[in-house]
Amino acid sequence: MLGFFKKNKADSTIGLMTTVAAQKGSKSRFHKLRVADVRQETEDCVSVSFDVSDTTAFNFVPGQYLTFKQEINGEELRRSYSICSSPLENELRIAVKRVPEGRFSSWATNDLKVNDVLEVMPPMGNFILEPTPAQEEEYIGFAAGSGITPLLSMIKTVLQHSPKSRFTLFYGNKKTASIIFKNELEDLKDKYLGRLDIHHVLSREDQGNDLLFGRIDEARAKSLIDKLPSSILPAGYFLCGPEEMIHNVSDAIKNSGADQKKIHFELFSSDQASSKLKEEKKESSSKQNLSSVTVVLDGEKTHFEQKPNDFVLDAALAAGADIPYACKGAVCCTCRAKVLEGDVEMSMNYSLTEEEVEEGYVLSCQSMPRSSNVVMSFDD
Repeated sequence: MLGFFKKNKADSTIGLMTTVAAQKGSKSRFHKLRVADVRQETEDCVSVSFDVSDTTAFNFVPGQYLTFKQEINGEELRRSYSICSSPLENELRIAVKRVPEGRFSSWATNDLKVNDVLEVMPPMGNFILEPTPAQEEEYIGFAAGSGITPLLSMIKTVLQHSPKSRFTLFYGNKKTASIIFKNELEDLKDKYLGRLDIHHVLSREDQGNDLLFGRIDEARAKSLIDKLPSSILPAGYFLCGPEEMIHNVSDAIKNSGADQKKIHFELFSSDQASSKLKEEKKESSSKQNLSSVTVVLDGEKTHFEQKPNDFVLDAALAAGADIPYACKGAVCCTCRAKVLEGDVEMSMNYSLTEEEVEEGYVLSCQSMPRSSNVVMSFDD
């Protein structure tokens, strides 16, 4: 049963909202943005908003992320962080959680301040939700820790832009004090009565419910799904968090009989990818013939030769091409390119859709040449 819904003035504006279709053809170039606000969310997490009043390059789709470039202690670092604001709020805000030995996250949570200027790429990413005002859908979200960031953007947009739709969130953390955006989530639940259900799963704090005490493993995810009312027929499942949780929840959803195409996920990092890449590069033979590779960026061509066990991105950067990239670990799609000629082998892929791969797109950080001549474009 739908709860009472009050329309507010923001519903009549699109704010920073755009579509994936409208973003096609946009250039992955860094822009300088001024920090407008820094807000302490938890002991080890801050949210940061940026002034984008003079540009439309930062319109976004709920779920997308920003890529940052910053020199810290003489070293250029690149990191990607998901947008936590809804485009309907007309605000561009991310959240940064400090991680052990995290150079960028430590700097951002300790030293970043209002009026600082950062180099930022326009929003990108395929982990998205594009609700419409007329639809009446049910969505399920699973998040852990800072994985709440893109889901919060989705939740706020669905509740405001699609007044007949509902969202159920299962959110894993260590304890109550570590729940990012706890107050904001509770305020949303109160504001949109009956349309947002939130279930906190805490691993180090007993809430008096065995189902909500522990980590979100496959068995717990299955039990949580089984507890959903039979009337809920999800249009999509949105998962964000550590790799192990993503795999566990995905397996539980698939085993419940759900269509795999309804499962959407985003990893913040992948230990499996890193170990697999090291092993594959170790096994690759360096005695094979060199490949002649051409990369096209902003209409300019860069030619170079490379070994078959080297990645195109690394070889292109060494040749002087200013290729856009961030994670180098198959998690983001900042380094996406289209193969125009020849063949490449993509070692890992956690971010491109099946449709993109069929159209010839690859992650250049994961692509190794498998023909004597390869041409890849970053302009398509």
